[in-house]
This record gives sequence, structure tokens and C-alpha cells, in this order.
Amino acid sequence: MKMSKFTIKNLNYKIVFLSILGLSAFMVSFRNLTFEQPKFSLENYKVEEGFELKLIASESLLKAPVSMDFDNKGRMWVVEMIGYMPNLEGIGEEIPNGRISILEDVNKDGVIDRSKVFLNKLVLPRGLAHVYGGLLYVDGPKLWFVEINNDKPGKKTLVDPVYAEGGNVEHSSNGLMMNIDNWIYNANYNFRYQLKNGKWVKEPTSNRGQWGITKDNFGRLYYNNNSTQLQGDFVLPNKVIRNRYFKPTIAENQRLTNNKVFPIHQTSVNRGYQKGVLDEKGMLVDVTAACGPLVYRGGAFPETYNQNAFVCVPEANLIKRNILTFKSTQTAANQAVEKTEFIASTDEGFRPVNLFNGPDGAMYIVDMHRGIIQHKAYISQYLAEQLAAKKLDTLQNAGRILKVTHKETKLNPVPDLSKASAAQLVTLLSNPNGWLRDRSQQLLIQKKDPSVVKNLMDLTKVANDFSTSIHALYVLDGINALTFDVLSDVVKQSKQPETIAHALGLLERFATTQQVAKMKENSTQLLAQNNETIDLYLSISLAPWLKLSEAIFLPILSEIEKKYADRRIFQEAIVSSLEGKEENYLATQNPNSILKSNLTLAVNNHQKKELNPIFVKETNVVDNRTKGLQLFRSICATCHGADGKGIQDLAPPLKESEYIDGSMKRLAAIILHGVSGPIHVNGKLYKLNNEMPALINNKSISDQDIADIIRFTQNAFAKVGKGISTDDVKKMRERKPAGNGILTEKQLMEDDFEK
Repeated sequence: MKMSKFTIKNLNYKIVFLSILGLSAFMVSFRNLTFEQPKFSLENYKVEEGFELKLIASESLLKAPVSMDFDNKGRMWVVEMIGYMPNLEGIGEEIPNGRISILEDVNKDGVIDRSKVFLNKLVLPRGLAHVYGGLLYVDGPKLWFVEINNDKPGKKTLVDPVYAEGGNVEHSSNGLMMNIDNWIYNANYNFRYQLKNGKWVKEPTSNRGQWGITKDNFGRLYYNNNSTQLQGDFVLPNKVIRNRYFKPTIAENQRLTNNKVFPIHQTSVNRGYQKGVLDEKGMLVDVTAACGPLVYRGGAFPETYNQNAFVCVPEANLIKRNILTFKSTQTAANQAVEKTEFIASTDEGFRPVNLFNGPDGAMYIVDMHRGIIQHKAYISQYLAEQLAAKKLDTLQNAGRILKVTHKETKLNPVPDLSKASAAQLVTLLSNPNGWLRDRSQQLLIQKKDPSVVKNLMDLTKVANDFSTSIHALYVLDGINALTFDVLSDVVKQSKQPETIAHALGLLERFATTQQVAKMKENSTQLLAQNNETIDLYLSISLAPWLKLSEAIFLPILSEIEKKYADRRIFQEAIVSSLEGKEENYLATQNPNSILKSNLTLAVNNHQKKELNPIFVKETNVVDNRTKGLQLFRSICATCHGADGKGIQDLAPPLKESEYIDGSMKRLAAIILHGVSGPIHVNGKLYKLNNEMPALINNKSISDQDIADIIRFTQNAFAKVGKGISTDDVKKMRERKPAGNGILTEKQLMEDDFEK
């Protein structure tokens, strides 16, 4: 494809007549906006049959895009993280050169031809969301909300001053997605947000993923980390974390599929020198930088693509497609086409980092389009040399937005929701396009128009694949139009278990002594339906009712427990509802072995005051131990977990680890030089497909910082706490391991670090 030039001529003509010495002149003043579209050939891209890929925005209209959202007019607002890794050393990242831009297709030819900056001078911005009539966005560590006045920023409100504080940019909070329950969720952060009665509410939620977050029509959340292609929750958010002294392990944070990947060219990746990372042809075997998942809800692809899960794999220049399979209490994902990716490219600059449903039903790809995608804290010398040899480190200041459509499906015209009436928005709650349903729900809440309440009430009884009834429920919730009787009618009359599940959750706020008898009646009728989804969410929703009448609701909970005695997800749900009542249940209900074990764990944790880590509050005391905590959370916890118990498929636990309880010099060596290959911890073999990053080349980490990290780990995870001096750390810094400079398990076990 040849270089083409797009020109928009004027927008504001001024005709000026001048008369000088009897001569007239005609002058036209106008503004030209010209840019050159980069070379883009589909020969470099292999797209699944039946689909088309189109470049709709590119440099110089945008640079280093990492996320986006659409406004009510259907325009794209793009986050540009221009400061990320400006060179192989990562020098200059703190420069406030990030921005949020509005992209427009002025001449309506399907290609963006105008870009204007809405906010600039941002430090590594990584997320945004159009909510509550304004824009929620990230600037450095802070989360802001800004009003929008004629495409210009208005009043700013600081929502969270520590939203993305500390940590590597690859592991900083991002995502900012409004869910169907009217809460805003994130990737890589254990808090959710809501604007309620004019004030921002921040409350704990489970920590999810690394970069990017998405949802299905029911409202379950999906995410991933670099080495795990797709993860998800089996239950709706915040439903199984009511018991602060119990952390669920089955209901949330589950790996949904394998991590196999099928690139169409040899891949330069961070750990390519490790055995098993690349195959004999130099092709990547498993994902190493998975990010930006999307559950497609656009309604403009063939029906078999509805609620498929797409995943970005930027290190291999491709996008995966998975078919989600939904069961009542479990979700699974499988490769859509065997050994073939949805999009695969030989263009090593193709770096898809996020995916989005569009208001027209298309799928939009945010292509950061650059050579370096690993951060300085993690990039290996091996990869740095490969990038430099290919001159990929020089691919900077580019960026693209691509659009995926199906050849035989016509896209929906993009409506201007800013001009839609309340009645029109109610109609859109039944639209196949999930973006339109989501945004209509939020706009109806903002309008608070009482004239549509009856229509919304009628929609709560509708059963379809688009969750129309659930959208209607949460509009009514957002405008304070729900009552106990309204929700009871939904519970009794709905034919859709998923709607009943949400209605049960909304009923919790109406738990009063006066409603106990009616709730007992509701529970009895629901149990008689013998439906797993209904039974699960009934067990979850009984928490506030148990506080009103144990005599009535403990037997109901016990009936569910006995019915699903071998189903761990049900037992976790029951523990969630029983905070503070564990011992009573143990004494009176004769629980099964799984539940007994979980309840006993919760009781013991309560006695030891060991909270689920998401409920642990941190203070900003400036001492070495606090500094060690902050460093641990920013450097170590993203892989080992805030509680030190490790994260499945990512890193082993620190608790009960011989490397924490053993030699402090050996521990310092591990932190400084990293560890490669399989490793045994507490007698268990961990076959991880990644290596622990070495900190020795990170000039921002001092010997004192290493000592502070060790002191924190000793305080938090060791059987008997030990200390270490900065002199000892310095000795370990100078004692570089043989070979490639990264420690192996054999070296850790055989070397005498105390010499």
C-alpha cells in the first residue's frame, strides 16, 4: 500500500476584503490538518477467514496508545503513554509527556482524520473511562475525575491519591471498567469505585490481573497476567469476600485455558534463551506478555463469536480467540481454531495491548506499535541485544488503532447518545451491542427520568441473552427506584437464573426484621427450583439475613451445604456468608469436611487477626520497615502476592520457604541476581515458565533498599526474623553467579553464601 495523504481543508473560513490604494484583495484564512498514513499492508497480517482488518488511526495523530474509550457521540478517546521506555535504559519515563486525545472521523470515510488533545502533561497515564458525564483517568499515581465542557477539561476531583502508587509501570493499576453492577473495577488493584450522592466511594475488592480487564453479559470479570493467557472469576465480584478472615481460592482468580500460542514468525522475547520458551524453529511456545483481554459483546459478528474471549499477545504480534463455555458455577475457555490465531502478524512493531467493543459493533485494537514493550526492571540483556540488533529500539513515537469487522455483517450506525431521550435509551437496553446497553444504562441513571420507571420494571421480567433485565435492575438501583417488593417480584417471576442472582444481591440492602418472613418464603420457593446458579447466589445473599435470624436462615444455608457437599465453590460461598458465625455453625449444623476445614481456617485467622490481604490497611510511616513494605509491594508482591502465598503459574510462596528462613546472604543474592529454571520450595517443585527478575542492574535500587526488603520479608513471612547489613548486601552484589549471571537452584543449594 503506497503512502497516502489525508487533508482536511478548513474549518473556519474567513473572508476578508481589503482595499489598498484602490486595489482589492481577497484573502481566505483556513486551517489545514494534514498527516501521512504509514505503510500498512495486509500481507503482513493473517486474519481469521471472514474478517477484515482496517487501519483507522495512526501516527502522527497519536503516539504510544495503551487504552481507549468511546464518548456518547461515538468518538474515540485515547490514552497515550508516550513516556514509556523511551530507550533501552528506560531513562526519562518521569517526564510528563503523556496525554489523552480525542480522535474524530470528520469526513465520515471510516478513517480518523483529526486529533485534539484533551489533557496533556500526564505522567505515564494508563487508563480512562467515560463515567458520570465526565472522564475518570490516571495521571502518575493518582486517579482523577474531570468534568467535560465542550471537549475541554473542567472541574477536577481527586478520587484516589494512591491509585497507582509505587510499582513498576507494567504492574500499576489500570483498566477502569464500569460493570453492570454500577461499580468501576480495575486490573491490578484491590479497590473498586462508585460515585454515590456526590461523593466517591472506594471499597476493597479482589485483586485481578495485570493489564486490562473485561466482563461478560452476566457481569463476571476476566483478566490475565503476562504468563497466564486468560483468568476469570466464577462468581460475580465481591460476592465471596464477605468474610474478611477467609480468602477464596476456587470462586475467583481461576485460569480458564492453556497458555499455548501459535505465532507465524520467529519471536524475540525476554526469556528466549531458556529451554522450552521457544521451539526448535524459534517460535514462542507459551504466552509471556499476555494482556488486554476482551469478551466480545458487539453483536456484529456471527452468533458463534458472541462472548468469545480475545487476548492480546504483543510479544508474538498476535491476538488469540477463545470460545468461552459457561456452566452455572464455572467458566472454561478453549482455543477457537486449533493451532491458529485470530490475528497473527510478521510485523514486529505490531504490539496489541488492549481490545475494546465499539458502539458500531466492531472490535477495536489498541496497537502501541513500538519495538520495546518490556520495562527496564525486567528486560534481559538477551532481549536488549536482540532489539538493538533489529533496531527495534528505534521504533518510537508510533501508534495505531485498528478495527476488526466481519465481511458479511453490516455494522450498526453509531447513534449520538448525547441527544437520545430516556425512552430511546430504555429501548437500547435490549440492543445486541453490549457497549450500547452499558452506556444507555449509565445515561439513564444520570437522567433520573421517572417517566421510564414503569418500562424499566417491565424489562426486569424479560429473559434474553443480552441481560436486558439485569441492566434494567441496575438502572432502577441507580435512580433509587427499587424496593423489597419489586425485587421479590423479580425473584418470584423471572425465568432467568442470572437475573435472580442479581436481584438476590440487591435484596440484601433491604434486610430488616419486618422482611424476614417474606425472605424466608422467597428462599423456600427458590430452593424448590433446584437450580445451581440460584442456589449459589442464595447462599451468598443470606449474610445480612443471618444477622437478623439465625434460627430461620442457618437451616436454609445448611440445606444448600448438604446438597452441594462436594462442591468447593458452594462451600466458599457459605463461608463468605458466615463471618462471625463460624463457631456457631460448626457447633450446630454438622458441616461436611470441606466446609468444616474452611470454617476452622477462618476462625483461626480471626484469632490471629490475619485478614484477607485486600482488607489490610497501610500507613505511610517513613521508616525502613515501611519502606521495605512499599518496595516489596511494588517489586515482589505482583508475583508472590501481597500475602506472600504466591500466585498460581507466576511465582512460588514465600511463607514456609527455606529461602526466607535460611541464609540472609543467599536471600540477598536471589534478590540481586534473580533465579532461573524450576525450583523446589518447601518440598514442592514449581515449574514456572518465567524467571525472577534480577535487581542488580536497576540503578534505582540501593543496597539499603535490598536490606529493607529483606527485613520486611523477615517480619512478614519468616519463622524467626533475621537481619542483614548493607555491607553483606554489597558483598552479594559483587559476587556474581557463574554462567549467564542468573542463579539456578543447583547454585543456591551448593554454594556457601556465608563465606
